[in-house]
Amino acid sequence: MKHPVTPDGRYFVVRGRLWRMANPELEEDERSRLVKRLMTARRAVRDAKADKDQDAEAAAHRAVDEAKRALGERGPVWWTDGAADFNRHMAKNTPYAALYAKLSPSRS
Repeated sequence: MKHPVTPDGRYFVVRGRLWRMANPELEEDERSRLVKRLMTARRAVRDAKADKDQDAEAAAHRAVDEAKRALGERGPVWWTDGAADFNRHMAKNTPYAALYAKLSPSRS
């Protein structure tokens, strides 16, 4: 795997930052549909920026957010044990600090 995933499967780590994984309870066809929707929205952001169309860019960013929320990557957490959400936090400042230190001993 390109980016390490926390043992609980909730986050992957990129450059020391935690990013929430998609909800593993999603059916594969639903997840695939949502990922396609996300990629379409991301392309729309790119195109709107190239066209310098602020309204289209804002709409595309909303579409990205909606897709990410549907995937479980944003918004309410998909786990049910009451654990806090550390999405977008630096791993070294979270309960995953020891794991991150093992992954990147020179960065801890």
